[in-house]
Amino acid sequence: MEQNDKELTLAIFNGKDRPGISAAITETLAKHDVTILDIGQSDTHNHLTLGILFAAEPSVSGTILKELLFMSDELNVNVSFRPIAPEDYTNWVEAQGKNKFIVTLLAKQFTAEMVAAITKEVAAQGMNIDALDRLTGRIPLIEQERVPKASIEISLRGNPRDREELQRRFMQVANSYQVDISFQQDSMFRRMRRLICFDMDSTLIKTEVIDELAKRAGVGEQVAAITERAMRGEIDFNESFKERCSLLKGLDVSVMRDIAENLPLMDGIERTMKILKKVGFKIAILSGGFTYFAKYLQDRFGIDYVYANELEIVDGKLTGRHLGDIIDGKRKAELLRLIAQVEKVDIRQTVAVGDGANDLPMISTAGLGIAFHAKPKVKESAKQSITTMGLDGILYFLGYKDSHLDEIEFSMF
Repeated sequence: MEQNDKELTLAIFNGKDRPGISAAITETLAKHDVTILDIGQSDTHNHLTLGILFAAEPSVSGTILKELLFMSDELNVNVSFRPIAPEDYTNWVEAQGKNKFIVTLLAKQFTAEMVAAITKEVAAQGMNIDALDRLTGRIPLIEQERVPKASIEISLRGNPRDREELQRRFMQVANSYQVDISFQQDSMFRRMRRLICFDMDSTLIKTEVIDELAKRAGVGEQVAAITERAMRGEIDFNESFKERCSLLKGLDVSVMRDIAENLPLMDGIERTMKILKKVGFKIAILSGGFTYFAKYLQDRFGIDYVYANELEIVDGKLTGRHLGDIIDGKRKAELLRLIAQVEKVDIRQTVAVGDGANDLPMISTAGLGIAFHAKPKVKESAKQSITTMGLDGILYFLGYKDSHLDEIEFSMF
């Protein structure tokens, strides 16, 4: 009998989850040689929802439904049936070609109001939610016992009517509810990221190294003011870099060693680097800061590539000049492309993370660009941003669950 001549039925089972339920149901169907056209199962707080769309010959359909009813009663689960018209099934098959997108949410905790605001924007764009999945571990009721982070992944089907408008609305929700939102196309490249490039200052570490050097040189306030204007994009990075370097003239090189050994590392960096190395990422530092400090991080975390600015040193003191070309925003984007070529990685498999205006070129070039604890101008321009948690928030944007991360971390010991 042709598939078109068979009856299509969607069976939905609900009840307390326990081992063996899915096996018993599918064994019942197997006795009648049915074809399963679609199947999906979820578990929320030990409550099972199992949906099976199957095709069966009309002569046995009634018997199948009766047996499934008896089986459901034995399993103590509820079941409902819905006949599916062939034309509806055909439309559903054709819809498989629609684009899929992933929305990842990061926050210290989720409220119904927050989720409602996000799903409302999705609905306004005519997109359907296929699934919602919690990426972080289960949350205890006692507030003191909980880790202040939560992540949910929402799978969407369809094309947004106005993607730029949706991004803008997501940004408004993010600012209103203190939630980070990533909106990515769910392609094979999203699942196969292989290269990640980090800015260093205020990204991998909690400070701007040039400001620390300036404090030791007695010009802290002058340099900090220039740095802040440069990171906000108010002045040209190259000119600001030269101006700041000149103010460091005469500083003893021993100061650099002391600062390097006491760098304040960004929250989550240890976990992030261990996971990325373990799953096979190539990691690069592309920094407008200084090579001396970037290499310190390279040695500590096993980073594969370092490109930063070289300070000129003569007789153990800084001259106030630099060596070679300045690593500015344009150069960062060029280096991202170059490393991707060397590693034979498609640009769509790359990730870039940074906080300043000079990071925007590489953030916009990468397959996934993330503004991390960024300045307002950078956050507005980037498609994804993280402000609510440490560097390991990146791992959730990459699609990892806590269960996956715990397994990887456990295997390291």
